[in-house]
Amino acid sequence: MVHFALEYRQAMDAITMDHTIDLGKFELSDEEWALLLQLRDVLKIFNNAIQFFSCGTPNLTKVIPVIDVIDKHLSSHAQNASYVPAIRAALVFGQKTLNKYYNKTDHAELYHIAMVLHPKYKLQYFKDIAWELD
Repeated sequence: MVHFALEYRQAMDAITMDHTIDLGKFELSDEEWALLLQLRDVLKIFNNAIQFFSCGTPNLTKVIPVIDVIDKHLSSHAQNASYVPAIRAALVFGQKTLNKYYNKTDHAELYHIAMVLHPKYKLQYFKDIAWELD
């Protein structure tokens, strides 16, 4: 939706500026358009993850690595001073929420077993990210 709005900004501005249809109250300011650009940047990774996990063959071994990628994305963007404070705060909150669910993988041995049995990962993935093994 955000991508669509940004792609059709000129058309949306033209419609909301047309006084004959009385949609002026929905017109976005330049600051709001800039905020949409920032939102698109930070939300893109979630769309990518949704598309990835919606594929025809879900892959249990990809859950932990994808969560790690999202976590790094949230962390780096939360420290990006070019984003407005509200977005940075939302990113921090999003990272806390993500980690809450990430921690649940510690109690579901199936994720770890799948990773260890996968020829690409084995135990090396956990060693590379310095994960404490129990």
